[in-house]
Amino acid sequence: VKAQREQAQALASQKKNLEAKTAGERDSLATLTAQNAAAEAALKDATNRLREIGAEVVALRPRLPPRLSEALELPYRSLANPALTPGERMQFVTTILNRCAQFNQTITFGDEPLTLPGETDRRMLEVIYWGASHAYALDRADGKAYFGSPGAKGWTWELAPGAEKSVAQLISIYSDQSDPQFVEVPAQISAAIQN
Repeated sequence: VKAQREQAQALASQKKNLEAKTAGERDSLATLTAQNAAAEAALKDATNRLREIGAEVVALRPRLPPRLSEALELPYRSLANPALTPGERMQFVTTILNRCAQFNQTITFGDEPLTLPGETDRRMLEVIYWGASHAYALDRADGKAYFGSPGAKGWTWELAPGAEKSVAQLISIYSDQSDPQFVEVPAQISAAIQN
């Protein structure tokens, strides 16, 4: 019985020693578990916020200039995939935003098929974009000019009577067919569109 008691005391002493030795490791494990839970919650919040940003970027698309919107077709289609990882979603959002910023800092010219107000068919017109803020379209065959800008429901084109010559001159200067000079063209100033 005495030997059993001594053995029990030795085991109790070993238990106390092991508890003392592993106390730091248990504390470290508890800290790591708490940090892991916090990181998991932060990742979940970041993923949700990234989904919200993606939805806002998708909602922005109708207000983009048509040329830019068409150029971003693939990233927009990819962004619509609900199975994207947060990294992939962030990559597509960043691609779209970077391309929009790049387009907004340049003047872009080219022939483009447009659907004009009051018409159902697309027509090929010469279009010059002034960043993402506005654009001018010239229909040389009909002698008409159009002013394009983002509206509350999307990008819109409206007839700009009397601007045909100035838009043609603007395009001529851009294409290096005329000497640079100041050209008066129609413009609109409007309040920023808010969601």
